[in-house]
Amino acid sequence: MNGLTGAYAPGSSPLHRLPAGVKLAGLALVCTGLVLVGSPLVLAGGAVVVAGLYALSRVGVAAAWAQVRPVRWFAVALFGMQWLVVDLEGALTSTLRVVLAVALAGLVTVTTRTSAMMATLERCLSPARFVGLDPFRLSLLLSLTVRSVPVIASLAQRVREAQRARGVERSLRAFAVPLVVSSLRHADALGEALSARGLDD
Repeated sequence: MNGLTGAYAPGSSPLHRLPAGVKLAGLALVCTGLVLVGSPLVLAGGAVVVAGLYALSRVGVAAAWAQVRPVRWFAVALFGMQWLVVDLEGALTSTLRVVLAVALAGLVTVTTRTSAMMATLERCLSPARFVGLDPFRLSLLLSLTVRSVPVIASLAQRVREAQRARGVERSLRAFAVPLVVSSLRHADALGEALSARGLDD
């Protein structure tokens, strides 16, 4: 299934070998902790830890940057708005929370095979059988949803760069229409891949 979304970077690091369930549980706990932390200094320390985890994973600088690159302009906009509405400390705190959460989610994605993630989610969702739902299809849906977020963000970035090249960066229509078309093409390609694997019903 990795060919469907392709964010996984093969490797043999300790993070690659860590069970998917442990990584997903750790991600949930850490993201919850990020919401509770109100000090930008503590969050900055967390950023150093996250950078160390990426180094430990040995996925490379390009793969690491690819995880946070799609949200860089959102982070800048968030920081600016928070600084105007709240204060500098609040702006730093909010921005660091978002960037760290995205970076950690990306770290889990880039070091975890889709099949392993789906198997873990399927086990967690097994009680859904009692209400007539298929745990496998639910896990597939959740996995594809998680992995589609950076794909759509990347498409948005490409559209924005194309806007700048044409000198129409202020046009909402010039941004929205190509993004919707690109997203639909991605969805069609994904649907064809699922259909080829017998998962279209």
